[in-house]
Amino acid sequence: MHKTEKRSVYDYDDLRRLIAPEVVAVVGASSTPGSFGERTLSNMRGFSGKVFGVNPKYTEAAGFRCFPSISELPTPPDCVIIALAAPFVEDVIRECAKCNVGGVIVFASGFAETGTEENKAAQQRIIDLGRETGVRIVGPNCVGLVNTTLGAGLNFMPNFYKTKLIDGPVSVISQSGGLGYTLFQGMERGIGISKYLASGNSCDVDVCDYISFLADDPGTKVIVCLLEGVKDGDRFVEAAQKAYDRGKPLLVYKMGVGELSSKTAMSHTGTMVGSREAFDAAIARTGAIAINRLDGLLEAANFFARAGVPRSGKGVGVLATSGGAAVVTADKAEEHGVVLPPLAQKTAEKLGEIVPGFGSVANPSDLTAEVLKTKESFVGCFDAFAEDPSFDAIIVPLVFASPESSGARTPLMCEMARKTGLPIVGIWMNDWLEGPGSEVLDADTRACIFRSSDRCFETIALWQEWHRRRNLPKDKKVGARLSPEGAADKARQIFDSMAPGAKSLDETTAKQLLAKYGIAPLKEAFAATAEDAVREAGKIGYPVAMKIVSPDILHKTEVGGVKLGIPDEASLRAAVEEMFKSVSAKLPQAKIDGVVVQEMAPNGVELVVGATIDAQFGPLIAVGLGGVMVELLKDTAVRLAPLTPADVSEMLEGLKCYPLLTGFRGSEPVDLAALTDLIVRFSEFVSDMPDRIAEVDVNPVIVTPDRAVCVDALIAVNNKKQEG
Repeated sequence: MHKTEKRSVYDYDDLRRLIAPEVVAVVGASSTPGSFGERTLSNMRGFSGKVFGVNPKYTEAAGFRCFPSISELPTPPDCVIIALAAPFVEDVIRECAKCNVGGVIVFASGFAETGTEENKAAQQRIIDLGRETGVRIVGPNCVGLVNTTLGAGLNFMPNFYKTKLIDGPVSVISQSGGLGYTLFQGMERGIGISKYLASGNSCDVDVCDYISFLADDPGTKVIVCLLEGVKDGDRFVEAAQKAYDRGKPLLVYKMGVGELSSKTAMSHTGTMVGSREAFDAAIARTGAIAINRLDGLLEAANFFARAGVPRSGKGVGVLATSGGAAVVTADKAEEHGVVLPPLAQKTAEKLGEIVPGFGSVANPSDLTAEVLKTKESFVGCFDAFAEDPSFDAIIVPLVFASPESSGARTPLMCEMARKTGLPIVGIWMNDWLEGPGSEVLDADTRACIFRSSDRCFETIALWQEWHRRRNLPKDKKVGARLSPEGAADKARQIFDSMAPGAKSLDETTAKQLLAKYGIAPLKEAFAATAEDAVREAGKIGYPVAMKIVSPDILHKTEVGGVKLGIPDEASLRAAVEEMFKSVSAKLPQAKIDGVVVQEMAPNGVELVVGATIDAQFGPLIAVGLGGVMVELLKDTAVRLAPLTPADVSEMLEGLKCYPLLTGFRGSEPVDLAALTDLIVRFSEFVSDMPDRIAEVDVNPVIVTPDRAVCVDALIAVNNKKQEG
């Protein structure tokens, strides 16, 4: 199949006529009830611009004027919706190109999604046509779009025209039309949604382009994305970074994060990095926000849109009227890392004048039901909390659903949100508990509601962290390379010298390759016989370590292929003989080339530094606790390559084992600068060689107070490159 060249994301002007049209034409217009043509025209009844039908059989359809062809329309359309079967699509796009149409939306299925070569070829033809003519294409196999701001229902959803459209600051992107539409229906609860953009087969316009468009869309403050996968990870990173740079939170729910492939990882790294980790690495690079709950996605987006910027980033206050609710919120806040700071003295004094003695003047508070008897006392508590400089938001657990309680309280919460400028957040303490007041908070432009304490504090933690990161110094750009000049050329020469069909480099060669990038190994030498081993050990100095060398053995410790602390010549001779016998007995089919004699590794913290090449996002770097504990503890940080020193610091600080590096229980801190230097150089190697490597495993890297050294290394090669 013809390959489409890689491209950058479309910008706002590329897609403006398609998504924000002034003139729309529906090809396949019909008056037949239930037909796609009839549904689509009906869904355009509220559109602020012009709508025309195109069908030679009609002069009028579903209340709109109809014309025989696009070329005969009185005004060239910005957006053409093709409500015809697959065989007719290509010809319509050709006519659109001749008529200077901005973009088309293709409903029809029967293209690449079927998996047949014929239908994949049909889709490729319209891709090529779009590239040649500049006509932007949404779909095929797409339910369509919605631009609420313009009242444009550019879709065939049944009875969409009956929907009460509520414009708002949130826009929704989805590869799955049906699943995405469930979020768009949040308007039924009063939530405003500016745009709903489905991509279908994404033959041309895809989620990355939508993100780029919305990053510059004046009607969008928060972007929600339901993501199944991306064809080009670089374009996703480009688009997500654009949204971040524009100050627009991008909330992503990633479907399909399980490992569906059956590949067997050759290295420890391969078991540490899966699709979930790859996606999270892309998120970390761009500043997007991963939301792991579909049921909380719209709630989170609604909060981000209404909450603004945290004034302190320190914590939140909890105004409860139930002691039990106060305890639950405290537990959930701690679970999600949200701080509940103690009350400022002034706040405590003001509350003390309102809250009865049997209540709790604290954070979280227990105002008691007594405070709810009058509007003045309830508002007074809000005023006191709002003046506390430690609070970014005020949380109100709602435990009763009745007109007298929540029905009366929620309008006051909305009023206080506008008065104080702080996010006022209600939590239904049971997610099934609806009632008076919920729709008030859903529809308010300042106050918010969550139907789960977990989702509430999870979102607040993400909100505070997102804004914290945006306030950090902008030192994330890749600077001057640390690796020696010509390192990449020398590395490629080593790969080129490999035997045909080889799956990996032996340990010695792997470390020699890494040394080209300035990654220092321990002193070592290859020995084919016991005599050779004795000679090389004499040069290195006892005690020494010894490892088996075999192209058929990847994990040496599992077959007795590693000996440590060999003190003298006699012990070394005996160790060589014993190792050859032991390994041959366990793996009789394995080819044994000899052993590596190596200086003993220093005492220090053992880490693993590894890499894999992800099909979507490219080279990924993994750093974690190493040695034999890597797979057991799975304490790992993963990022996209190449890395900056700031990236490495962030990765290391996120590890559970980080205290081991900084001086745990009186131990001496390790040389973090040397470790950072090693990891950055390693990331440069991986970035240079994505076509040559499959997996890389440097395990362990031992870090001491004065250095970081590579003790063992495995490089699994990309055989497809060799075969090509």
